[in-house]
Amino acid sequence: MAPHTEQLTRPTVRIQNLTRSFGGRTVLDGIDLDLPAGQFTALLGHSGSGKSTLLRAIAGLDHGVAGDGRLTAPERVSVVFQDSRLLPWRRVLANVLLGLDGKDAEERGRAALTEVGLGGRERAWPGELSGGEAQRAALARSLVREPELLLADEPFGALDALTRIRMHHLLRELWKRHRPAVLLVTHDVDEAIVLADRVLVLEEGRIGLDLAIDHGRPRDEYRSRLLAALGVTEDAG
Repeated sequence: MAPHTEQLTRPTVRIQNLTRSFGGRTVLDGIDLDLPAGQFTALLGHSGSGKSTLLRAIAGLDHGVAGDGRLTAPERVSVVFQDSRLLPWRRVLANVLLGLDGKDAEERGRAALTEVGLGGRERAWPGELSGGEAQRAALARSLVREPELLLADEPFGALDALTRIRMHHLLRELWKRHRPAVLLVTHDVDEAIVLADRVLVLEEGRIGLDLAIDHGRPRDEYRSRLLAALGVTEDAG
């Protein structure tokens, strides 16, 4: 079930005239973008197009952004990267609870691990986990904080095809349950269509296409439009 319409009218993130340059090259060129509360958005673009740069700016990890506009984001923001970034000297539960305190923190951490299918693995070391399990732990670490905004930077890029499919299903189910706004950076057009309700294409530092996804319609309709926006023809290769 999609988020309520009235919820989607309230932006979780508002970006106005956001600019970022590196060595004289403009990567983000006056970006204007609203991300509504509870919406699952995917961001596509060629390598070097600025997808991760935009995500880092929203996360507050890049202080080199400029422009006469502004960027507003919620206080509770979690980030999931392609690398799970689990600390190898801490057990799985301790990784999930990193930086979290409060009397109910451990209970929440155990519940989060159960939710991602890692119940019973609380005392495992990160080195004992498969790639998919490590990313599940990373998701648990993000969601235990009940973020208003979840930023995901190609979180499944290093996984094999079958594990990716399982993780797609898991992420979509977790999103439905917790309802954060999600911004997923990906190179994979099909991944964007399967997961997101809105797909953006970043082109020459600006949003070149903003496409709403109706999951009741054939995927091929969206696939052709997104590939065309990326300058790829169906018979390329």
